[in-house]
Amino acid sequence: MNKAQLVEAIADKVGGRQQAAEAVDAVLDAIVRAVVNGDRVSVTGFGSFEKVDRPARYARNPQTGERVRVKKTSVPRFRAGQGFKDLVSGSKKLPRGGEVAVKKAPKGSLSGTASATVKKAAAKKTTAKKATAAAKKTVAKKTVAKKTVAKKATAKKTTAKKTTATAKKTAAKKATGTAKKAPAKKATAKKAPAKKSTARKTTAKKATATR
Repeated sequence: MNKAQLVEAIADKVGGRQQAAEAVDAVLDAIVRAVVNGDRVSVTGFGSFEKVDRPARYARNPQTGERVRVKKTSVPRFRAGQGFKDLVSGSKKLPRGGEVAVKKAPKGSLSGTASATVKKAAAKKTTAKKATAAAKKTVAKKTVAKKTVAKKATAKKTTAKKTTATAKKTAAKKATGTAKKAPAKKATAKKAPAKKSTARKTTAKKATATR
């Protein structure tokens, strides 16, 4: 039986598959956190979970037979309760139907710690979902902002291109007008020698008359 099958097995007892999945996740999370912190989790009739420290030691590689140094480490350990052992060994018969296989905890023995742990786990999941939704909204806003900036930049580039093209056309028109006016000045300059020639003839006539 894997986790999904475990959820399906208890879904009818806790009011649905979603509630069963949340309950399984909350229980497993509480057990793991407690064991990691060095606490012992004991369930009456089922067993106990605890953290065990293993000192540094030497071991042998089963393939080569070489002696290997193993560092100090910590491992989780589960010890089955007596009721669980009796059911597995067959000394006690497994109850039929929806009856509880292990002993129920005595009345008044359960404190608010367990329920508080489950509530905290559920609250953490809700907070994580809200954070994920907020992150998605933020990403969407950033994407829209980037698109808007890109559109504005494109519009600026288009305007700049149009302005440059207009400036070039204006400069070309001015250059053409200036080029057309230049021949007129040259024609005026050519008429000047004619005036000098007339002046020379007049001087020559005066000189002849004086002789």
